Amino acid sequence: MDLNLTGREALITGGSKGIGRACAEVLASEGCSLHLAAREEVALRRTQETIESKFGVPVTIHPVDLSRSVEARDLAAACPDIDILVNNAGAIPSGDLWQIEEHSWREAWDLKVFGYLNLCRAVYPQMQARGKGVIVNIIGAAGERPRIDYITGGMGNASLMALSRALGARSMRDGIQVVAVNPGLIKTERMETLLQAGARKKLNDPERWQELMPTDPPPGEPRDVANLVAFLASDCAQYITGTVVTVDGGVTAI
Repeated sequence: MDLNLTGREALITGGSKGIGRACAEVLASEGCSLHLAAREEVALRRTQETIESKFGVPVTIHPVDLSRSVEARDLAAACPDIDILVNNAGAIPSGDLWQIEEHSWREAWDLKVFGYLNLCRAVYPQMQARGKGVIVNIIGAAGERPRIDYITGGMGNASLMALSRALGARSMRDGIQVVAVNPGLIKTERMETLLQAGARKKLNDPERWQELMPTDPPPGEPRDVANLVAFLASDCAQYITGTVVTVDGGVTAI
């Protein structure tokens, strides 16, 4: 299927690895020019070189710390003509209500929760002025089934789901779609970190994390999420807004 994305411009945060990089590759394969944002410039440059070489589309990189609201605003100002925003930067640590110190809680939410919020606040008016645009918030299935041992992430993700639904409920009048994607367990560095935390707690050895790898269903691939993001960003999904789509092999439905 031709998603008719050729010539469109996308900004992807957390775009140097994992799900963000997969989104960059899929959107580039569909003909999008890219802006990639992340903290690590070296990783961004590697991704930039690979994508430009493989897909022949222009890629601009932006080394930024999106936990700083001024840098989020500056990033939006540097990308005034984007058609697609993919919010993907941020990882929230595991732990219960007492294990996560307040400073860690705030640090994680500054990057993911307020990072998404600040970019939506900055980018939405730019899209509104042009009468078109798509915002895709990649969040996480923990927001649908909060657990005490991942309370920080469950609460943060739930708030971003609410943001996506509330903003998307009124955005079509401005020619904008706002949607969210909730990945389950996906084969990324983030997955390994989460399983290591589980192995530390359950097996007293984080190096035994592979013993906790689920098999029914097994973890998904980053491209499973990226393919959905590309579809939601395309005209094929032009009547979809204010909703959250889960990509987890059915785990949340059990």
